[in-house]
Amino acid sequence: MTTAHAEGIAAPTVPSQRKPVNKWLVTVSITFGTLMGAIDASIVNVAVPHLSGSLGATVEQITWVATGFVMATVMVMPMTGFLARLFGQKRVYMTSLVLFVAGSALCGMARTLPLLVLFRILQGFGAGALQPTEQAILRQTFPLEEQGMAMAVFGMAVVLGPAFGPTLGGYIVDNYSWPWIFYINVPIGCVSLLMVSRFVHEPEDIKAANHALAEHQKKNMDWWGIGLMVIGLGSLQYVLEEGNRNDWFQDPIIATLGFLSILMIVLLIVRELSAPMPAADFALFKDPVFASGTLIGAVMFAQLMSITFLLPLFMQTMLGFSATQAGLAMMPRSLIMLVVMPIVGRLFNVVSPRLIVAFGIILFCYSAWLMAHYTLATTARGVVMVLLIQGVAFSCLFIPLTTLALSSIPRQRMTDATGLNSLLRQVGGSAGLAIFATMLSRFSTQARGSMLPNLAPGNPMLSPELSGMKMLFVRHGLDAVASESGSMRLLDFIVRRQATVLSFEKLFLIAGISFAAVLPLVFLLRMPKSAPKIDVHVEM
Repeated sequence: MTTAHAEGIAAPTVPSQRKPVNKWLVTVSITFGTLMGAIDASIVNVAVPHLSGSLGATVEQITWVATGFVMATVMVMPMTGFLARLFGQKRVYMTSLVLFVAGSALCGMARTLPLLVLFRILQGFGAGALQPTEQAILRQTFPLEEQGMAMAVFGMAVVLGPAFGPTLGGYIVDNYSWPWIFYINVPIGCVSLLMVSRFVHEPEDIKAANHALAEHQKKNMDWWGIGLMVIGLGSLQYVLEEGNRNDWFQDPIIATLGFLSILMIVLLIVRELSAPMPAADFALFKDPVFASGTLIGAVMFAQLMSITFLLPLFMQTMLGFSATQAGLAMMPRSLIMLVVMPIVGRLFNVVSPRLIVAFGIILFCYSAWLMAHYTLATTARGVVMVLLIQGVAFSCLFIPLTTLALSSIPRQRMTDATGLNSLLRQVGGSAGLAIFATMLSRFSTQARGSMLPNLAPGNPMLSPELSGMKMLFVRHGLDAVASESGSMRLLDFIVRRQATVLSFEKLFLIAGISFAAVLPLVFLLRMPKSAPKIDVHVEM
């Protein structure tokens, strides 16, 4: 479909436009929901010990509280356009917000693990449509020359949510109790719901186009596509969330679901490219700008989530930071992004977006190279300075990528595109987190193994060190046998610690190299002068 109506459907009559609402009121109204959804994806992580004690569950069982939420979110994201055509864009957003707020309230009241997981899934179903719908509404609200600024606002909600989530969760858990990490969503969600009902109105041309397609969609409901999507994406997300904890494909459940997810996703792609009215329109990826922008965005989120996971772990386990100190050290990256994102939004129409994206990729690679030189002597100042550079890099990436990726998408297909764009970001972030968490332990084991040959008793470089350790234990009152045993344990601790540092350094370097690999895709990011509409498959 290349026009507002598909061949065989009469062109809808567009009613007269209502008086436009201030675009910033619309922005504030819908950003609350996206920000809450992004924060809730990570806020639970810091409350795991409290949840485990309160609900009488193991840490492994508590992980389902996060896994269930993410799985539900991923299932809904690609179907946002499908739902918008059936029920209306604004109605989908408000219903999703109601589900999210209701799920939050029920999560706070849950006192058993099965109920909490069930309500988190309900919350995830609500959160899944919030990001894509907000992105589509902002694109339809702001004029063409202000699209960069619109995506700057959206970017601050999506990127900063996971960054602020653990810090906010830690503060709430330390000063109140774990139910309040959910209850805090209720008043904010209610305010957002009132503002959306009052200030957000679906554009008449979008409403008319969706109404024209809705009847055809009802007659050609893509039940097969929906089923394949739920099974395929749900299985994939489970594998990414639980694989590292269950030794990946050594676990029969992970191996089975991994194979099932690949099979279902392949069948899903084949189905959606041939369905009369696909639930998720993968034909959008035929546009090279949308495909390349979405792919780079997925890689960006993989690095963002990986670094956000690795760096606090490095600071706490290697540098001796407390959880609060690690959170505060991460905060400057979020703050610099708050400052830089609006600036990049204004530069979007002045400087070539491809140059901004290329600069962001190179800057991130430079920050990753600096992080690959972290040692046990690295100070908080050294960590913060690199994070400031990284914050500027991510700011230069998110806005041009989301703006360019959707530049050639027709207005009436915007929700389909934003749903797929959000899906790949989410899957990219989960994949990056899973891969880097797995490599951390494996690289550490490899590094320790490579050091052991140098620790042979006959090594002349080792003897003075061992003698010094033995003398230290002797001075503290231990006999010769205990001093010998203690010095060997201390040496093993030092080796393991250094091996872990080397593992972190290697992972930081890999993050930079993997991001540099997508640099050639920047050449495909061209803003079309006339924003030509792509061929979206709708068989009539």
